[in-house]
Amino acid sequence: MRRSPRPSTADTFCEGSAMTPGTTPGTNGTNGTTTRRTVLAGAAAIGAAAALPLVLPAGSARAAAADPVDAASLRTRWHTLLTGGPGLDLSDPQIAAAVARTGKAATTSVKGLDPTRSDGLFPDLTSTTLSNHVTTSFKRLATVATAWAVPGTPQYGDTALRDLLLAGIDWMLTNRYGPGHTRFDNDWDWEIGSALALNDATVLLYDALGAERLARITAAVLHYTPDPNLWRADRQIATGANRVWISTVVAVNAVLRDSGDDLARVRDALSDVEGSGANSVLAYNDASAAAEGTGEGFYSDGSFLQHYKHPYNGGYGKELLNNLSRLLNLLAGTAWTVTDPDLDNVRGWVDEGFDPLLARGDVMASVCGREIARPSKQGHVSAQTVIEAVVRLIPGFPGETADRFTALVKQWIAEDTYRDFLAVTDLASLVAARQVIASPVPARGPLVAHKQHPRMDKAAHHRPSFALGISAYSSRIYNYESIQNENLHAWHLSDGMVLLYTDDLGHYSEDYWPTVDPARLPGTTVIAGHPADAAGQRTTSTADWAGGTALPATTLGAYGMELRAFGSSLQGLKSWFCLDDVIACVGSGITADAGTAETVVENRKLRDPQAALLVNGEAAPADTGWSDQLDGVRWLHLAGTGGYVFPEPVTLHGLREDRTATWREINLKYGTDTSVTRPYLTLWQDHGTAPSGAGYFWLQAPAASADRTEQWASAPPVSLVSDSTAVHAVRRGADGLLAANFWAAGAAQELASDGPASVLVRPEGKTVTVSLSDPTQLRSSVALDLALRGLTVVSADPGVSAAPSGGGIRITADTAGRHGATLNLTLKRS
Repeated sequence: MRRSPRPSTADTFCEGSAMTPGTTPGTNGTNGTTTRRTVLAGAAAIGAAAALPLVLPAGSARAAAADPVDAASLRTRWHTLLTGGPGLDLSDPQIAAAVARTGKAATTSVKGLDPTRSDGLFPDLTSTTLSNHVTTSFKRLATVATAWAVPGTPQYGDTALRDLLLAGIDWMLTNRYGPGHTRFDNDWDWEIGSALALNDATVLLYDALGAERLARITAAVLHYTPDPNLWRADRQIATGANRVWISTVVAVNAVLRDSGDDLARVRDALSDVEGSGANSVLAYNDASAAAEGTGEGFYSDGSFLQHYKHPYNGGYGKELLNNLSRLLNLLAGTAWTVTDPDLDNVRGWVDEGFDPLLARGDVMASVCGREIARPSKQGHVSAQTVIEAVVRLIPGFPGETADRFTALVKQWIAEDTYRDFLAVTDLASLVAARQVIASPVPARGPLVAHKQHPRMDKAAHHRPSFALGISAYSSRIYNYESIQNENLHAWHLSDGMVLLYTDDLGHYSEDYWPTVDPARLPGTTVIAGHPADAAGQRTTSTADWAGGTALPATTLGAYGMELRAFGSSLQGLKSWFCLDDVIACVGSGITADAGTAETVVENRKLRDPQAALLVNGEAAPADTGWSDQLDGVRWLHLAGTGGYVFPEPVTLHGLREDRTATWREINLKYGTDTSVTRPYLTLWQDHGTAPSGAGYFWLQAPAASADRTEQWASAPPVSLVSDSTAVHAVRRGADGLLAANFWAAGAAQELASDGPASVLVRPEGKTVTVSLSDPTQLRSSVALDLALRGLTVVSADPGVSAAPSGGGIRITADTAGRHGATLNLTLKRS
């Protein structure tokens, strides 16, 4: 294989002796620490031999790079990623089951394949205006080719099937794809989707193709995707997941053409070596986003944005991680090994950008974009992609990081009892994952944390018995994505939607998104009614206030948003104070010129259609079709979900219903017309028509028993301090913790702020911890007055200071350029 020398940027990479942040002393290297150097040395050998037998084991990078690596070897690596490689033990039940799945998928995909047709290779994929018909045709060919290449399948080595596949490829090149054909509809299908699938089929069928057909295939892919640094007809630079997808297309095509120069371009495209640095996939996007205006990529807080301002960890983000792990595997130990120091950031992607957004095998829907409207993406499918990617990454991050990733993977697989990862994953990932599971490193255990992502206006709250996700938007972030005729009823996904994940692991699967009432998503404040379908929709808010603050190393956080609804005059202020097992929900200033405003307390797809609803201890009817106005509600308990406490009695509305819908109602591109029906219970507070200054306050107690809920109704663990339009604040009785969201300058008992801020004040013995942020991300500083005497500073984050002032202490924090991040100060009582 022809080689291209590595640019001087890699040759000047400096070896350091200091520990990388987040690592612990170990046994790697001469200084006993895991450094960027050892990480990158492992990355050169990513893909341990036991998991992927034809890729060099960790620790062999230097020797491997010294030996020639030819095209056949790299084709074998990619072939192994697709098939699991040679030597599979077909007597092993799990291997045999995976082989059977491979064969079954091929049996389904080959149906209707007919290269003699004139209108389409498959009878259901004949459109010349819908580009996904082209991609799907190639995907079916690749699926069948995989089974043809895997020993033990009914299709393995079948010569007639091989010839049918070759004829199918020829048909697509003649009639749909290549230099002689004009692209239509979606560029992604031409440059990425079709090319990826055709590349895979080509690797699998390589020995049967012949030189002329191979040249035709590679020329067709090159026609649409010639260079990883260029994208689309206008040659704009690709960013985020699109850049890695395109790099993968070019890399496999380069292997098929024996082009070392193109592999060098792929390696450098990941770092944008030849560009400004703003489009590097591996670098955090914090600095470049403002300069470039795209915002696409990972941020240091774990946020991932694609399509400019859409939160997308569970969509494009997972695909970036997945394809990057495959690319690193392909290039490991070669002259084109990725040695960019920013590769170390992948550790942060996993720890900050994926782990907090996984809830027992489900990726929180608030960061999955329009994928929630695809039937193929429900049932924990997105989490499977994340797990497969991290399994591939483990060998490239030796020492403490490998152990941490191993602990994560073991936990993720074990805790998802809804979907058995080992029973659904591909052969190569199955082999690798079983080796991870066999490791002596113990599983991490359930995540217990409160994590906020200020760069994408999302928060996640994890306790041992539940997880909760909050979805907001602002002037910086779009409310939802609805393009390509997908996600047509996504109007309120960021209007304060609260998604509760309990032991009902299939709650957001099994047709939740087409059947849930999209005008009453849980946690949202809305104008009643269904707007028109949302095709083409994406918009930011006119409000800047969205975010909060989190007390470090606890499950304590304050979160909020100023709601200015899209498409109506509705406005309001919404807060969620996440205090361990209780979430205090506060709203004020709910105002609209017209329409009936509602705040949705709960909207739950019922695992048990007869699940008991207790209202002040009395059972409400469990019949489908029940609806009622519930007056004087002090507490509610829904079996299998948890409790709700209303310290001031309120009037609520309740509804049990079977909801019937089709996926096509929310997705014209991938949805089907088959009707599905699911049972729901909805509870909401009616603020009236054209309300002015309405509000709400309740305590949500996820997974709490009915007895515990009733106890808390008698003695609420959290009390309301303020629900004005200047400040929302609550206090926890057990320790006196004060949590406040300041919408403007104001005061909440002993705490005052000079303007917008989110603050937690926690007394603990003789110390007081203060955590604060600027959720508007516009202020250069925040000043707080804390009316507590005798306090002195123990420790403070950079930019935070305190000095005596009047009857207490004034805290000043430099929030410029912090992008909503939390700053902390520890004080001590004298």
